[in-house]
Amino acid sequence: MPVTYLDDRKMWILETERMAYVMGVDGQGGFQHLYWGDRLPRVSDYPVPAPTHARAGSLNSCHPFESPRSMVYEEYPAWGGIKYTEPCLKASYSDGVRDVVLVYETHWQATAANATAASGAPGPKPIPELTVVLKDPYYNLRVKLHYRLYEEFDLLERYAEIENAGSGDVSLEQVLSGAWALPRGTGYRLTYLAGHWGAETQLRRIDIQQGKFVLESRRGFTSHQANPWFAIDPRERAGEEHGQVWYGALGWSGNWKIVVEHTFLQQLIVAGGINDFDFSWLLEPGEVFTTPAFVGGYTANGFGAASRNMHRFQLEHILPESHRHELRRVLYNSWEATKFDVSEEGQARLAEKAASIGVELFVIDDGWFGARNDDTAGLGDWYVNQEKFPRGLKPLIDKVNSLGMDFGLWVEPEMVNPNSDLYRAHPDWVYHFSNRPRSEQRNQLILNISREDVKEYVFQCLDRLLTENNIKFVKWDANRHFSEPGWPGAPVGREREREIWVRHVQAVYEVLERLRQRHPDVIFESCSGGGGRVDLGILRRVDQVWTSDNTDAFDRLRIQEGFSYVYCPKVMVAWVTDSPNFMNGRKVSLSYRFHSAMMGSLGIGGDLNEWSPEEMELARQKVAEYKEIRHIIQEGELYRLLSPSEEEAIRGACTSVSAGASISAVQYVSLDRSESVVFAFLHSQQFRAQMPRLKLRGLDPEAVYEVTGAGIEGTVIRLSGKALVSLGIEIVLGGDFDSRLIRIKNAHPLCSSIFLKVCRQECYQVAGGDGR
Repeated sequence: MPVTYLDDRKMWILETERMAYVMGVDGQGGFQHLYWGDRLPRVSDYPVPAPTHARAGSLNSCHPFESPRSMVYEEYPAWGGIKYTEPCLKASYSDGVRDVVLVYETHWQATAANATAASGAPGPKPIPELTVVLKDPYYNLRVKLHYRLYEEFDLLERYAEIENAGSGDVSLEQVLSGAWALPRGTGYRLTYLAGHWGAETQLRRIDIQQGKFVLESRRGFTSHQANPWFAIDPRERAGEEHGQVWYGALGWSGNWKIVVEHTFLQQLIVAGGINDFDFSWLLEPGEVFTTPAFVGGYTANGFGAASRNMHRFQLEHILPESHRHELRRVLYNSWEATKFDVSEEGQARLAEKAASIGVELFVIDDGWFGARNDDTAGLGDWYVNQEKFPRGLKPLIDKVNSLGMDFGLWVEPEMVNPNSDLYRAHPDWVYHFSNRPRSEQRNQLILNISREDVKEYVFQCLDRLLTENNIKFVKWDANRHFSEPGWPGAPVGREREREIWVRHVQAVYEVLERLRQRHPDVIFESCSGGGGRVDLGILRRVDQVWTSDNTDAFDRLRIQEGFSYVYCPKVMVAWVTDSPNFMNGRKVSLSYRFHSAMMGSLGIGGDLNEWSPEEMELARQKVAEYKEIRHIIQEGELYRLLSPSEEEAIRGACTSVSAGASISAVQYVSLDRSESVVFAFLHSQQFRAQMPRLKLRGLDPEAVYEVTGAGIEGTVIRLSGKALVSLGIEIVLGGDFDSRLIRIKNAHPLCSSIFLKVCRQECYQVAGGDGR
């Protein structure tokens, strides 16, 4: 059973295929975390709840400034009593009491409904669920802890509901989704993602010492600066395909924080959820506050296995069902070609060029609406600019459709320019403080969609746009962060004003959900000045995300590497843009740019008007090639073979490369292991350095594969899966910024490892041979 309850010990054992997570109730009613790691053979192997009363000779007797309760791991610690680690819950009651006491009340088990694939075929197996209820016995504050087990992915999803079942108001000051506890010890290492605009999801690693390390966003968005994910490996250090890794990701698109705390007692706790900075929530009698989901996992097979578990989880459970099982289409976005100089005729010409190279989705970016001739005006006025489109959008959409492509638009619904009809009519609709300036960033202010009237305005504008036009794609952008987060006139006055950090995100989620329900055929993409809103929360409501505004093909290798630690390639949008790149002036070949962008969901953003006939022909070939392999990239399993970061290669997280040859490589393998593709990139070559043999992964060891693209054009290599994994292949790369797309295909698709074993047995019996 995935969830086992031992009544005599008051313990819950949650088991997946390879992971176990154990909790229990102690003698005083406290809810303890007991174990998180490898699944063990017997239930009696797992630890039992520890006593939490002082006793002679106990650990507490050596630490007079600690309490027995602080010596154990609490599953959902509340602030109160003699405890000093990061709490999940801090609240104040109406009588002035400012601590919370939680004891076990009850629990129940259930099974989530079985999802079905878009084709109608049976989906993933039913999801076991456990709910444990804790209660403050005096104030009738209940905390319902919800757990969902994804057995095949060794993942546990948890969230909390805080219910005011009493008669007075409760002010929530900190309410996190949960705290993950790792085995006591020292020598742990933290891996996380950090960066900035144009350099999102950069991999970072630090040794964990005593104290607190805080990852967070206080910008109102998930942010470019950090991403709500962590991974921890022990003193022995994990690699890509070996070693223990504990990891987790928070599904929240606003202010968040993850606190990694290592105590002098060698306790290691990772608590995370909505950021408590400038936050409070008034919980009236009968009301419930629900935290975002926090997903955690454990593997003994390295960072690669952790990533693949997260990818499959997203593909089968997180992404919206309406398009979950569809391959993402090749898109063209006209921004770099036209900027704000948008017109029906100009876009039609670009559409013809895009269609000629195989594009399936044509998207107009900024500049089609209101008085939008530059970035100083028009945001908030979501009506078609009549000077640019005197006949409306329909003639252009019809043209795009006649060319065999779907049509899409860029929008930025949460923002407003002061120079707009909307702001002139409703200056009170933005976040602001009285008697303070309204700081503009990128000539924008943020609409207060915590207000019902503003939220409804945003929904009605977008709903009308999608209803009146055959639009199949929406890129939802958000190009500034919060400042002056005030809400003059908020309900119940200032007590509600600090709720905007949460209410804004909830409003974005609600509008997206309503639009998806009304327009199920529309694909939605999340963007926030690049990768500023990428997390599991937004991915439940959009189909893909814009990874970064930085489209330099070389820079993208590191951005995409970090992204791949958490998020699946299917949602990672990558564009082929012009060279030299606007970000840094770097020049690389069109083939290199395509190879870099083909590692996720392929898009094209260059000015096709300036591409030569030779470039257009190469683009047509690359788009066609991508369509042949995108099912492997978007639906298969990813293996990081060689890291684009020299630092990572030195650390040994990925296979080392030869001195003088900076190479990165990523492999994708179809789920049935019949096909695979590898993208290999050379930064530069020095001293006639030899290229390393590229050892592949994830292949059927018994199958024979044909390998093309590794060496001289037209050369075909035939090797067994075991040889490709054990010996590898030689790749031909040279000079600066060279790249290869290597394809691996089972030469005999029927010859699976099981089939070949049977054949070999018959060969031995009939011919007495060696089975070859």
